[in-house]
Amino acid sequence: MAGGVSLRKKAAGKRSNHFKPQQQQPTMHTSSNSPFRTRKTLILVSVLSAVAVIVLSWNTWSSFRSDAVVSAQIYSIEVVNEFPHDPAAFTQGLLYGGNDTLLESTGLNGHSSVREVDLQTGKIKILKNMEYEYFGEGLTLLGKRLYQVTWLRNTGFIYDRYNLTKLKSFTHGMKDGWGLATDGKILFGSDGSSSLYHLNPRTMKAMKEHVVKYKGHEVHNLNELEYINNEVWANIWQSDCIARISPVDGSVIGWVLLPELRAELLSAGHKIDVLNGIAWDEDKKRLFVTGKLWPKLYEIKLQPLRKPLQAPVERLCLTPPAHF
Repeated sequence: MAGGVSLRKKAAGKRSNHFKPQQQQPTMHTSSNSPFRTRKTLILVSVLSAVAVIVLSWNTWSSFRSDAVVSAQIYSIEVVNEFPHDPAAFTQGLLYGGNDTLLESTGLNGHSSVREVDLQTGKIKILKNMEYEYFGEGLTLLGKRLYQVTWLRNTGFIYDRYNLTKLKSFTHGMKDGWGLATDGKILFGSDGSSSLYHLNPRTMKAMKEHVVKYKGHEVHNLNELEYINNEVWANIWQSDCIARISPVDGSVIGWVLLPELRAELLSAGHKIDVLNGIAWDEDKKRLFVTGKLWPKLYEIKLQPLRKPLQAPVERLCLTPPAHF
């Protein structure tokens, strides 16, 4: 999205088994081995009761162990590598272009661009600046063509993937232009609302529109997008969250929480904006993220969330709808 203000187990069900020795019916004759049977029954009951206590205690304790998974749908991250990133790049669209290169769209009027960047050094290899009137937004690659949308407009552009020459412009069927991604057949788009669009790459008209929801709540401010393993991943503007969305119905099937990245940069004195930018290297299964005006780009791996959240996901990730 646009520039404005800066800036996820098992709840094991516990079941108590109460064992009660069956009362013997009074009889007219007392067997000589009756005391032995009673003692044997009491021992059996004691053993079973002890086992039940141990099982219940284990279940309770395991839910508080430091390595216990809190949620299978909510993930934290591990930083695998850090790479230099242009601190002046107001990152709006990001994707992996192969051969250790990134393709990036940047925003802000007068500073918007499309660029090819070397992953290892962060240096710009090819740069195409945009006219002042356009605020660059989401970017995706389909075949040999790059598709880019712009903020507060229904106008987008198509570029040659290899030299970034502008081939033509288009008008899309969304209310605004924020994010783009592709599964290799259609385009997925976001306009800053809770809508995830399926766009025809030939006409750029919306074929489907899903309202993205998590536990019945609309997920607003869908921003930069990436298509990863049959899911659409979306930055949520003004949060440190990435939503993992089913393109079939728009439901959120998982969250990735990354607050430590921005916190680390801020504590080091960097003047940065929000998390924005997801790139996926399909061949090597590498995941990259960065943000607006961030001096670093991170290669990350997902880790199951093992610590209780300080606040519910709804409070951390569901931001109020933006209006421009």
